[in-house]
Amino acid sequence: MTALLYLLPISLVLGGVGLFAFFWTIKADQYDDAKGNAMRILSDEYDDHPKED
Repeated sequence: MTALLYLLPISLVLGGVGLFAFFWTIKADQYDDAKGNAMRILSDEYDDHPKED
């Protein structure tokens, strides 16, 4: 029973930290263009390799 006295506040604090991190990522616009980023990685237009002559 005493374990619950430790585990319950710890779980609430960790849940709050996770919720804070989630809202921070939303505020920082991390999820704005997910489809564009997914397609950009497959494109040859942004290739970092030097062009061959």
